[in-house]
Amino acid sequence: MKQLNFKGVNLPAIGIGTWHMGDNPQTYAQEKATILYGLNHGATVIDTAEMYGAGNAEKLVGDVLQEVDRQKVFLISKFYPQNATKEKMKQALSSSLKRLKTDYLDLYLLHWRGPVLLSETVAGLIELQKEGKIRHWGVSNFDTADLEGLYNLPQGDQVFANEDLYNLANRGIEYDLLPWQRDHQLPLIAYAPIDQGDSRGQELTQNAIIQQISHNHQVTAMQILLAWTIQAKDILAIPQTSNIDHMKQNIEAGSITLSAEEMKEIDLEFPAPVSKQSLRMI
Repeated sequence: MKQLNFKGVNLPAIGIGTWHMGDNPQTYAQEKATILYGLNHGATVIDTAEMYGAGNAEKLVGDVLQEVDRQKVFLISKFYPQNATKEKMKQALSSSLKRLKTDYLDLYLLHWRGPVLLSETVAGLIELQKEGKIRHWGVSNFDTADLEGLYNLPQGDQVFANEDLYNLANRGIEYDLLPWQRDHQLPLIAYAPIDQGDSRGQELTQNAIIQQISHNHQVTAMQILLAWTIQAKDILAIPQTSNIDHMKQNIEAGSITLSAEEMKEIDLEFPAPVSKQSLRMI
């Protein structure tokens, strides 16, 4: 598994997403076992949110955390934009911590921009950080202009990471957002790094170039898509799965190195953007 250094914090290049998890009692045990497998095999970042299953994903993660060393897990959760005021943020965090059965988060993210002034949100996050309830704070679904506005605020440059949609089918952020973040040493967390599995993924996994590269490495096409996302060595990907075999494959993808020639072939098949694109969100 490739390792990253996010502002002095060592993290694996591949973590665990939890969207669409925790809702179904019939799959709960399997989901729990899958997350545990990931944590025990090096994918020690968990990404969740109060929005996911109206808190059910956080409850699932909370049950998982009872069976591992909490200090070895980098735990991320997110709060709704309508909870971005100081007071509502505290209430939202308190509820999340209760569901997660822990007394702190490693990273707390504003899920997307809303009507609350960003200055108030930043002040509230810094307050929670000083209280020890969160180790770091960040944002999600922010574009370049959003980050520029954030950095113009007092202590806005203390942001730990930005989490955005990024995969081979959605390379728009490479035009200006990703270069901006690199210039400012702001880490990127990539959600949906294999584009929601095969809903759009068939167009990717059945591509002849992807198929050939996967054959060369004796891995699946999905593993190549995931490996591509983290080749830059400064991106943390958080794929979601409730299948232990797929979790194992995700972790194995963290050790795949694509050659310069393979990266060039992929670029020719799925070109990088040549102009500004609207930020995609799902």
